[in-house]
Formats: sequence, structure tokens, C-alpha cells
Amino acid sequence: MSPSARVLPRSVRRSLSAGLPIALVAAIAVAGTATGAPGHTGGHATGPRVTGTAVLEDMSLARFSNSLLKGSVTDDRGVDLGGIGSDIFPAGRKGEFWTVTDRGPNGQIKVDGAKRRTFPVPGFDPAIVKVRVSGKRVKVLTALPITTSRGKAVTGLPNQASRDEAPYTYNASTPLSYDPNGLDTEGIVRAADGTFWLADEYGPSLVHVSSRGRVLARYVPKGLGLRGAGYPVVEALPSILLQRKINRGFEGLAQLPGGDLVLAVQSPLSVPDEDAGEASRNARLLRFSPTKRAVTAEYAYRFDAVDVVDPGEDDPSELKISSLVALGRDTLLVQERTDASSRAHRVTLPRGAGILGGRWDSTTTSPSYEQIEDPAAAGVPVLRKSLVADFGKVAGVPGKVEGIAVVGRNTLALINDNDFGMTDGPEAFDAQGRLVDSGIETTVTYVRLPRPLHG
Repeated sequence: MSPSARVLPRSVRRSLSAGLPIALVAAIAVAGTATGAPGHTGGHATGPRVTGTAVLEDMSLARFSNSLLKGSVTDDRGVDLGGIGSDIFPAGRKGEFWTVTDRGPNGQIKVDGAKRRTFPVPGFDPAIVKVRVSGKRVKVLTALPITTSRGKAVTGLPNQASRDEAPYTYNASTPLSYDPNGLDTEGIVRAADGTFWLADEYGPSLVHVSSRGRVLARYVPKGLGLRGAGYPVVEALPSILLQRKINRGFEGLAQLPGGDLVLAVQSPLSVPDEDAGEASRNARLLRFSPTKRAVTAEYAYRFDAVDVVDPGEDDPSELKISSLVALGRDTLLVQERTDASSRAHRVTLPRGAGILGGRWDSTTTSPSYEQIEDPAAAGVPVLRKSLVADFGKVAGVPGKVEGIAVVGRNTLALINDNDFGMTDGPEAFDAQGRLVDSGIETTVTYVRLPRPLHG
């Protein structure tokens, strides 16, 4: 990694339409042997191929965070800015994108045989980050801290002891406090009015955020009972979502041309129990109307077999949906992945409410939707899908791709989550409590497809 990052001169700093100044910039160094910019073919390949790759340069996480919320991070333990690859959404101008961090640096350490979730930088506040990719460079143009109604950091800490993992310090020795404001943000879209919609894993929840980064409303499952948040919490989502796996809430998010939002639960729900969810390949997508402030449809989606998505994996619990992209009024690109590989499928959303409010939304149905080996044969209206790209067979695509954006008739921009350079285990930090970086970089990769995405 590079040792430094530049700050833009004051005279050329940009701002959002809301007037928030740009506080920081990061340069990017080229990675690998990628050639050209989006749209450059360089040959006559018949399958998808990488046409450009760029890697985010180092920036101190304390520098990044404190430029947004002064004093929020007192010690970043040597962690650099990363984790902005939770999603990517076109910002309008060529090569510019909105991205979002997740909850911040976190890992797992076993203590007395039990895993503990660590938060080495508990003051980190999730942020919306606007970047520009230009040739071999990417710069952070704007960053917005996600805050409560009064401008307080939401943090990335878990919400409730009854539902979330207990948070600990970097070495798993000292418990940290839960935070009802905490968000594990993953998906992002920007609406026509300049506000943002974010997908959150904790609730799971759909979060509406102002153009300045303040949470306007957080939509959560009925019965969640979240108390003490510094923003409006609205129980508007199906209660079946209370059965989400830990750390596997909403991840993919797309906005259809008509304005409706589509969310993906990252993994099958734990219905009726954890074992059923771990073995299942049956996932759910939800359609949400911002106008009605309600879910209007729920769709059944079935993963490919895990060894089809990733030939090196045999555990179906590793399957996840991390990205949704709107291709048309009712057409989506759905990404299925493991940490090592991923595939993208096209699906068309049918009319009607799907499985919303029916027997498959009840925890008492037996067998549950998650337990059915062939849901279509059992009468479940499973979404039909067609393969668009198998990124595991495309040289140059990194692992753990979590965001996809359409940037041309047949070109995609992919972004990966580098987990802030963290790994699990006590060896993630040295004897002085400083990060031993994994060396995995945040990467933006352009992939050209052999056929147009539309038509």
C-alpha cells in the first residue's frame, strides 16, 4: 500500500448540492495488468472480460473520519480507509459513483471456544462516499457521515443484545456498549430528489437519508421493538424478517425507474431454525413503495447450487446476494456470490404481491419455504432467471465483489469489499495493537460483456 494520500486544494474542492464541503481525497494506483477504459475491447473475446482496474490508495481512517465528524476516532489502530465497496451507484457524470461503507473495521476472535465480534475502531461512523474513476486513478470527491436527526454519529455498533452479536474491543477482551442508532449499511441508491436509500443488515432495515447524510427514517420489521434511536423508526416490514441470520440482513438494493425500491435479504432466513437457514438455497426479495411507505410485494428467489457459483465451495451457507441493479421498469440484475466468486442473473419481476402475506411469511408453516428443496414444484412462484455473467470465470475480477453498476450498453463496474484490510483471529493486530494489514485492496473493476444488457 502507498504511504500517503493527497488533500485537494481548497480552490478545487467540490460540494454536494446541499453544500457539504469535500474534506478529503484519495488517489488510486493501478493494480495488475488491466488495459484501457470502459468500452475498450482490445480484441475479439467472446465472453466477459476486464477492461480496466483501479485500486484505492492508503488514507488514515482517523483522518477520514475526523474530517467528517471531528474527534469521532481517537485511535484508528493503523487502519486505513477501506470498506467502501459495500455497493456502487452511478452518480451521473462518467466515471463518478456513490459508494457506501459498511459498519467499519470488524473481525472475530475465539475466546474459550466462542467467537467474539470485535470493533477495533468503535467510533467509526458509516459514510456515503462519492468517488471518481478516471483511467488508472480514483479519487474520493465527497464524503457524508451518516448521522441521527441531530447530527450525531450513528456508529456501526450493533443495536440490541437480544438480536445482535455482542461487540468487543480489538483484542476481544473488553465488551463495548450496544448502540440503537448503529447501522451496518450495505446497499445504496440515490433518488431523484437527492436523498439516499440504504440497505442495513442489523434490522434488517431500509434507511432513508437526507442529502446531508441525516437519517430521515429507518423502516424495520414489525415487532422489532428497537428503542432509543435518534431518528424515526417505523415498523413497516414483514415480521418474518425478524428471522434473518445474524449479519445477513438486507444487502442488495435497487431503485426501479418507477420509483419503487427492491431489497434482497442476503441469505435464506432461519425458518424454522438456524439449521434450516444454513442448508437452504431459498432467498427473498422485497418491493417497497416510498410513496406508500410499505412493502407491496415479496418475491421467492432460488440460488444456484453453491458449487456452481463457486466450484471450490461446498457449503450452501456461503451463498449470498450482495448486489441488485435495475435494468428496466421491472427487470433486475441479481448477483449471487461467495467470498471467492460470483454470478449475475437477469430476472423480471411479475405483477402482484408474490408471496407477501401468505403462508410462506408465517413461522408456523411446515415445511417452511426455506426447507423446501424444490420450491417451484411445491407451487412457490420462484423468479425465473437467466445468466448474464459468471465472474468467477473472468480473469482479473477480485473476490468478494459486493457492488455492481451499469456504465454502458454492455459494461459493468464492480467494486469489492476489502474489509478495511482486516482478518479474523488475534493475529489481525500486532503486539502494539496496530493492524497487520491483509494486503487486500478496494478495487473498481470494469467488465465488458459480449452482449448488451438491454434489448
